[in-house]
Amino acid sequence: MPVTSVFPQLEALLPHVQKPIQYVGGELNSTVKPWDECDVRWALMYPDAYEVGLPNQGVMILYEVLNEREGVLAERTYSVWPDLEDLMRKHDVPQFTVDGHRPVKAFDVFGLSFSTELGYTNMLTALDLAGISLNAADRGPDEPVVLAGGHAAFNPEPIADFIDCAVIGDGEQAVLEITDIVRAWKAAGRPGGRDELLLRLAKTGSVYVPRFYDVEYLPDGRIGRVVPNRSGVPWRVSKHTVMDLDEWPYPKQPLVPLAETVHERMSVEIFRGCTRGCRFCQAGMITRPVRERSITGIGEMVDKGLKATGFEEVGLLSLSSADHSEIGDIAKGLADRYEEDKIGLSLPSTRVDAFNIDLANELTRNGRRSGLTFAPEGGSERIRKVINKMVSEDDLIRTVATAYGNGWRQVKLYFMCGLPTETDDDVLQIADMAVKVIAKGREVSGSNDIRCTVSIGGFVPKPHTPFQWAPQLSAEETDARLLKLREKIRGDKKYGRSIGFRYHDGKPGIVEGLLSRGDRRVGAVIRAVYEDGGRFDGWREFFSYDRWMRCAEATLPAQGVDVDWYTTRERTYEEVLPWDHLDSGLDKDWLWEDWQDALDESEVEDCRWTPCFDCGVCPAMDTSIQIGPTGKKLLPLMVKQA
Repeated sequence: MPVTSVFPQLEALLPHVQKPIQYVGGELNSTVKPWDECDVRWALMYPDAYEVGLPNQGVMILYEVLNEREGVLAERTYSVWPDLEDLMRKHDVPQFTVDGHRPVKAFDVFGLSFSTELGYTNMLTALDLAGISLNAADRGPDEPVVLAGGHAAFNPEPIADFIDCAVIGDGEQAVLEITDIVRAWKAAGRPGGRDELLLRLAKTGSVYVPRFYDVEYLPDGRIGRVVPNRSGVPWRVSKHTVMDLDEWPYPKQPLVPLAETVHERMSVEIFRGCTRGCRFCQAGMITRPVRERSITGIGEMVDKGLKATGFEEVGLLSLSSADHSEIGDIAKGLADRYEEDKIGLSLPSTRVDAFNIDLANELTRNGRRSGLTFAPEGGSERIRKVINKMVSEDDLIRTVATAYGNGWRQVKLYFMCGLPTETDDDVLQIADMAVKVIAKGREVSGSNDIRCTVSIGGFVPKPHTPFQWAPQLSAEETDARLLKLREKIRGDKKYGRSIGFRYHDGKPGIVEGLLSRGDRRVGAVIRAVYEDGGRFDGWREFFSYDRWMRCAEATLPAQGVDVDWYTTRERTYEEVLPWDHLDSGLDKDWLWEDWQDALDESEVEDCRWTPCFDCGVCPAMDTSIQIGPTGKKLLPLMVKQA
C-alpha cells in the first residue's frame, strides 16, 4: 500500500506557527529512501523539540546505521510545539517524519530515545497524534512496534503500559538485530501477529517486552517479584555493549540543522563508559566498561565529518573527555591539523584533576577563549567523599589559578544540592569555595574583572547506581537550603558581585525522582498529566509541578502509595527494585557495598588504573576495559604542497 507525504496538508499550516523551518526537513546529509524499495521501516524520535533533538548523537547514529542497510529505511520525527499540535488536531494531520513527511503510524518500528524521564508526556502526545493506541495492549497488527531506548530506558517500568519493548545499552548492533527479526517475521507472512513478533524479540534475551512479565506486589506496596508469564522469556534482560568503537565510526555524515539548535558543532564520541565511580552518576555506571576510540579513528571521523558538514567547531564528547589516555595528543594533533582553517575544539566539561594548561591552550588555539566549566559537584570535602568525587579544594584552587593566570576570565562551577547525608553546612561551603576561587583569580591575574558562576542542580537518585536506595530531599528542603546559600553569596560585600548564582528549584527534581525510580503504577500518573495538557516537562515555561502533584494524588492512593513513597523514602537491601530484572551488568551486592562506603565517607579509586573492584560488568558482559595509549600520533592526513 503506497504511503503518501502529508506535506501538502502540513505546508498550509506552517505560516501560522513559530519556527516553521524545523518541520520542513531536507537538512544537509539527511536521507529519504524510496518507501517501496524497503521492507523494514523505522521512525526514530528524540521526544523533544527539533532544536534539542536534532543534535542528539544517539538518534543521529542509529539513523545512519539503519539507512546504510539495503532494504531498510529510517526517518526522524520530533515533538511538535503546542501551536502546531493544535492545528494538526484541527486539520487531521498525523505525527509525521521530517525526512519524507510520512505518517509515523505507517512505519514498522517507532523508536524513541529517552535521555531524561521528563520526555514521557511528549511520547504520549506523539503516539496520540500518530493515531497509535496509547496502551500497548490495545495495539492492532498494523500499528508500529513502539520501542524505548536511551539512558532513561534502564528503568522503563513507568512507561511499561505504553511501550511494546525496550532496549537497554548501546543501540548500534541492537537495531540491526531487531531489523533482521522484523524482516524475517514479515517475510514469513507475519505469523502469530504482533504477539509472535514481540515474543521473537523477547527470546533474544536483550529486548525487554513488559507485557511478558507480571509484577506482584506486597501488602505494604513494595514489589514482591517480577516473573515472566511466557515460556522462553528470560528472567533477566541484559544490556547491549558495543566493544570496538572504531568499527562503528558514526555519524559519518552528521546532520546539519536548518534551524538554530542547542549545539552548533560537529561532535565525535571519543570514548564510551566511565569508571570514575561517582556514585550519583547513572551514565557512568550503566555505560561501563570504558571503551576508547583510537586516536587515528578519532582523526578520521573529524576529517570526514568536517568535510561533510562545514562546521567550524568539533566537540570531543564522552562522560569525562579529558580522561582519554591520549587526550593531549588528540587535542594537539587536531589543533595542528586545523590551525589554518580556524577549527575550534571543545570538551563538554573538564574534570578538575584532569585539566592542565597545555590541554586548555590546545582547545582554544583555533577558537575563542570562552569560559571553563568544572564540576566539583559537592561543596564540602566530606560530601565529595560521600559521592566519590575525589577532588580536593586545593586541586580546584590550583586549577582555577592556572586558568585565570593564563588569560581566562570566566569559570563556571557545577554543584548538586540534596546529596545523601548532606547538611546545610555542606551546601553553604559552596559559597566559601566560590569566594576562594574569585580571591585566587584576582591574585594571579592582577585584575578584579573576573567572574565565577555557581550553577546548582537538584540531586535525583537514579536506578543502577549506589544511590538507588537513597532518600531524596524534598522540594521544600531543597529550596530552603538554596535560599540560605543565595543569601550567603549575596551578603558578601567583597566578592558577592563577582559570583553568579544559577539554580533550579526543588520541584522538577521531585517529578524526575518519581519517574526515575517509579514502577508500573506511575504510568497512570503520566497518562493523567498528558490528558491534563502536560507537554515539554523538561522546559521551565511548560512544566507544572502542581499538575503532576494533582494527578499523582488522583491516581496513586488507590494503589496504596504516594509521591513521597517513590521519592523521599529510603529503600532497604531486601527490597525488590522495579528494575532488578534488567541487567546493566553491575552486581547488586557491589552497588550496595558502595552505598555503605558512601555512608562511611570512603572513597574508591578508578579501576582503569588500579586492580578490579568487582563491580561485575566485565565478567557479566564478557567484556573488558579498552584503553590506550596506542603510541600513534595524529599526523596531518595529507602533506600540503607549498
